[in-house]
Parts: sequence; structure tokens; C-alpha cells
Amino acid sequence: MSAALARRMVLAASGLGGARAGGRVAGLRGMVARLGAVQIDSVNVLARAHLMPAFSRLGAYEVADFEALAWGGRRAWFEYWGHEACFLPWALWPLMQWRMREPGKWVGSQAARFGTERAGFVARVRDELRDRGALAAADLSEAGKAKGAWWGWSDGKMAMEHLFWTGEVTVSHRRGAFERVYDFAERVVPREVYGAAVPDEAQAQRRLLRIAAASMGVMTEGDLRAFWRLRPPARARVAELVEEGVLLPVEVEGWDRPGLVWHEAKRPRQIATGCLVSPFDPLLWERDRALRVFGLHYRIGLYTPRDQRTEGYYVLPFFLGTGVAARVDLKADRKARLLRVEAAHREPAAPGETEAALAAELRRLAAWLGLGGIVVAERGDLAAALRAALSPAGR
Repeated sequence: MSAALARRMVLAASGLGGARAGGRVAGLRGMVARLGAVQIDSVNVLARAHLMPAFSRLGAYEVADFEALAWGGRRAWFEYWGHEACFLPWALWPLMQWRMREPGKWVGSQAARFGTERAGFVARVRDELRDRGALAAADLSEAGKAKGAWWGWSDGKMAMEHLFWTGEVTVSHRRGAFERVYDFAERVVPREVYGAAVPDEAQAQRRLLRIAAASMGVMTEGDLRAFWRLRPPARARVAELVEEGVLLPVEVEGWDRPGLVWHEAKRPRQIATGCLVSPFDPLLWERDRALRVFGLHYRIGLYTPRDQRTEGYYVLPFFLGTGVAARVDLKADRKARLLRVEAAHREPAAPGETEAALAAELRRLAAWLGLGGIVVAERGDLAAALRAALSPAGR
């Protein structure tokens, strides 16, 4: 397989490059089902991490619709550890039960240990939650103070997270500045989902790998396992899917390791993107995959020491055509109602229309975020051309 075809297949599988006619509830629901998981993160430099993948694929949409599907009356998703903390479709609740049974093997080993060492305290938290209904950790009568270790969590937060990771409680909703409110899973999860048959670990992993493969299109065995953070023993599940014929071995031009293709992956002859992609987007979860598929060497600046940042603090790649044309360091200045482009860099193979296409996407983004203008700083070799493209004369 040529590298160009692999790129087109990866973009198509991820839902990028299609018509961006705006997101409705059905479109949002379908997007998360296609991707399998949408990462949650509290970083709000531009927009919260879970909100950007839909904008990249659907264009402008009502955030209230997303929140209704996440926590409200149209709820279609739950929160749990997928790749990282993620929104997952309800259909995956039974598939996560094997992980919930032994959460210390996957996430939060300290919180798992807390559940054993402080079993009496956890029991009191459980009783209070049962008596009072949905609670944030701060609402507990024995919430405790935040500590320096374990992410600065209080004992109450540790207890709630222990119960969350074991699946006994789940997130009922969020409040304030993104604070989790917990309740017993049996009071939140739809009855038909909560009572559904639970597959064993091998069966669950095979089904999860199918979901990941469909959303990735072309991948390596390592890429596939990394989607759900599956450990090396899960290689046996990948081999089983190859034997079954739903994963097809392939050699991809320029790849240094064997590839796999989802058997139903689309093979588009052409694809045209023109979108900004969040650092937390599933397309960029595995940095070595981004390098292998798109030639994109990417490190998120906010997790990089200041003196080692090359493009900025919160940098989004701009995909145009089938590749990355630019990188922009963006910030939503909500007080001034401005979208600030702190830096703009052109990629070596960027086409000539890059600044015009990027300017159009930035206008769409600013409008969606409710920002009144765009300001481009001096930094970066694309900054001057982008500023000109955004000027009234450049339209």
C-alpha cells in the first residue's frame, strides 16, 4: 500500500475530510460512536479537549447539545478510562467491566490501594452517597483536605475515584468549573445497559479492538493496542482478529513495521481536509503514529518545559488536503473576546493556499467560540501571510 493511500484511509476512518455541515445531536452521537472514545481534559486554553473533535469533523455545533449527550436528558455516553479519561458510548459499559474488576492494573493503582487500606472510610463514603444521592467529593461530610501527593486529592476524592474506577459509582454530571459529581452506577446507567450480559476479558478486548480498528483504518499492532492502553498479552487478541479476517496484514510504503487494515476501511481516491485538530484528538493520541502516517513530529507544548517548546504552548496542527500544512498556537481570550494566534508556522510541504484556508478555518473557530476578532502575533514564518489573509483586503 502506498503511503498516500494509507493517509487517505486514516483520515477517512477518523471522520475527517467529509462535509462539515454543522453538528446536530445525531451527528454528535454518530461521531463518538465512530471514534469509539473522546478524551476528556480540563485544559481550557482554547476549548475543552472533548469539544474540539466534533468541531474538527462537523463544524460549528451547539455545545449544549454535546453536554446533553454527556450528562443531560439525552445522555448517550459515560465517563471512564478508555485511552485516558474518555466519553464512551453506553454500548461499551459491559466491555469495560473486566477493567473495572481490577482497576489497579490499568489506572490509579494508588486509589486502588486506598480502597484496601482505608476500607472503613470508603464504606462511610458509600453509605453517605447512598443516603444523600449524587455528591461531589467536596460535598462529603468527611471530605478532608487536599494533599500534596496523589494529584493533590483529598481522602474524599480518593474514595470517590476508587469507587469510580471499580465501576460502583459513575459520573452523574459535572458542575462549576468541571467538577465531577458521582452517583451509584445503578442509578445512572440505563437499565438495559446495566443489566446487559458481560463478556469475559478476551471477548471484551476483541470487541474493543474492532472498534479501535474501525476508527483508525490503517495501523500497526502497537497502535491498535495503544488505543485502549491494552498490555502486551492483548497481542493474542489482535492475532485472533487477523486469523478471523477482520484485520488484514499490509506493508505500507515507508513504514518500519508491519501494518494492519480494518477489513471494511474505505479506500478513498481523494480526500480534502481543511481543519484544525486538537492535541487531544484520537488522531494524535500516538505521536509515533502521527509521525509515521503524516510526517508530523508533535509534542504538546503545555506539557513541555518552556525552554524546549518549539512552536508554542497550545499548538494545533492544521490539516489541509491529506497532510499537515501549518501549526498554530491558539488561545481564546474570553475577556477581550479575541482568538489569539500566538504563533503560526508553515510546514515544509504546505500548499500555496495554506494561509487563505487557515484564515477561513480560524474565522469559523472564532465564531463558534463566540469570539469577536482574531489577532495574530509576530511569531512564526506564517504569521505575516496569515495576518494579511485575515485582513479585510485578504478575504
